[in-house]
Amino acid sequence: MAMSHPNQVRIDLSALRHNFRLAKRAFSGRPLLAVVKADAYGHGAEQVARALHDEGAEMFGVAHLREAESLRRLGLVQPILLFCGADPGDAGVLADLGLVPMLFDLELARALDAAGRARGRRIPVHLKIDTGMGRVGFRPEELDQVLAALAALRHVAIEGVVSHLAMADEREHPWSDRQYDTFAACLERVRQAGFQPRWVHLSNSAGLFGREFPLCNLARPGISLYGGLPGEGFRHLDLKPVMSFVSRVAQVKKVPAGTGISYGHRFVTRQESLLAAIPVGYSDGYLRALTNRAQVLIRGRRVPLVGRVCMNWILADVGALPRVAVGDPVTLLGTDGSECIRGDELAGWADTIDYEIFCLLGSCNPRCYLGR
Repeated sequence: MAMSHPNQVRIDLSALRHNFRLAKRAFSGRPLLAVVKADAYGHGAEQVARALHDEGAEMFGVAHLREAESLRRLGLVQPILLFCGADPGDAGVLADLGLVPMLFDLELARALDAAGRARGRRIPVHLKIDTGMGRVGFRPEELDQVLAALAALRHVAIEGVVSHLAMADEREHPWSDRQYDTFAACLERVRQAGFQPRWVHLSNSAGLFGREFPLCNLARPGISLYGGLPGEGFRHLDLKPVMSFVSRVAQVKKVPAGTGISYGHRFVTRQESLLAAIPVGYSDGYLRALTNRAQVLIRGRRVPLVGRVCMNWILADVGALPRVAVGDPVTLLGTDGSECIRGDELAGWADTIDYEIFCLLGSCNPRCYLGR
């Protein structure tokens, strides 16, 4: 594929659809909320949401109002859940766009009540409970007081009750069972207070594929949609990588033994070496932490990077490859022949997680879409 820019992120929408269907089967056909926050983890929220709309996603999840507005402009009519809530000053916008915030702040609830009163209807929210994540959400010990306050707001509807798992990526960790037990007890208190939430959800990708939570009727797959593993215990899943990142060889040259390579000479050749220069660097989201650790694929084989990752350049030792030439494709993430560099492998070399890799590469490079 010809590229006007040397670097390109390719998004395989057929792989995305496959992963969604896998999640649907794992959740026994029950509704799914597709997480498309952070521009669909760098994959492009509009294109991803359009594809998952066609697959039957019941709902979409974003972090902030701006992301939701973009999906509404696209024409999506499904409920959009705002994971990070919203500013009370935006309550009217939420009401007019039909957006649903996770509620963990009573000031927002009061603002939504006023917006609903002005429009003659109730504004839906999903009540966020902190069952052990220790991040946002109402804690169980304050729940009765919160429910009493919400009962007085006639134009706010608790349409859902939600929490978030802290350790579901460790499949056997007992903390997830403790969180579920706490969640179940809190849900019962919500119902005893007179609320009848339509949606009950706890599972992220790891929870969806790793556990059964009988009270839940909605799940929130995120990383698994994009082919990322929810954790080490999930390698058996038939998740297909959605993102690949490719470039091309810009120069090939021989250097003698004892040559220092790139800034700081963090690598010195032990023998005469053949190096390929590739116009990729940390300005393209390819992390500096990959210095002297990562591999790339050229002509279907793995070759090591040598020397510092620069702002716009990396160097690969291609001495073991036959006939490497300027213009040869380079795969930094994805498949070439029988070899594949997955997101978790690239992330491991950089001491991070594939979420960060996808977000960085997807936001820093031109994207094209395959397999519609």
